[in-house]
Amino acid sequence: MLDYSLETIGLTHVYDGSFRPGSRRTRVLDTLDLRVPEGSIYGFLGPNGAGKTTTLRLVLGLLKKQTGQIRVFGRPFEADRIGPLRRIGSLIETPGLYASLTAVENLRVLQRVYRCPATRIDEVLQLTGLADTGRKKAGKFSMGMKQRLAIAMALLHDPALLILDEPTNGLDPEGIVGMRNLFRMLNKEHRVTILISSHLLGEMEKLITHTGIIHKGRLLFQGPLETLKQAHAGADLETIFMYLTTRQP
Repeated sequence: MLDYSLETIGLTHVYDGSFRPGSRRTRVLDTLDLRVPEGSIYGFLGPNGAGKTTTLRLVLGLLKKQTGQIRVFGRPFEADRIGPLRRIGSLIETPGLYASLTAVENLRVLQRVYRCPATRIDEVLQLTGLADTGRKKAGKFSMGMKQRLAIAMALLHDPALLILDEPTNGLDPEGIVGMRNLFRMLNKEHRVTILISSHLLGEMEKLITHTGIIHKGRLLFQGPLETLKQAHAGADLETIFMYLTTRQP
């Protein structure tokens, strides 16, 4: 039996637009059963508006759950939110940085919150390629550097599960390859389970071990990437993705 770092059971979420004339309630997630195996790199894939970010915000407690269950490291999330969150690192949407602080100073703020060893600051800066930024303020960073700093912040407390929403936004090809290598190293050498949402299907195919493809709030496929490819005669991920998502009503 597989152990899951993250699992949702019947997760359903509705946005109520009834306060606007002529608007209707929109079901963003429809009985979603997400299962992220421990030790996997899980690619959470879907078109814009499919429900990816809503799902990630729900499992991190950033949105209030309406219907269904969320289990983190085998335990109900509602029973103990603080414990699981201490073992999760995340980057959701726009990086939350202090623009007037350096990379080191941004990390020192979180280091005091997490109460993790100060030596972790240098470690995560080295991992993310930001060790030589010196006194440069984060507000002067390029978008790619801001993304790397946000990932450094997510790694600071040495999480067992890393949840990333479009983590390569703003990175050039060299930066994307660097992030791919970082994620592989974290997964293989540090045994970090990674749940990653991205629209870069070619890059995801090089990285992930498992995938869940979501469309209009429902999973079209979930399982090992190789199983998906075998079921479609070895086609590449982009071809399979387009086939699954365009044939749905």
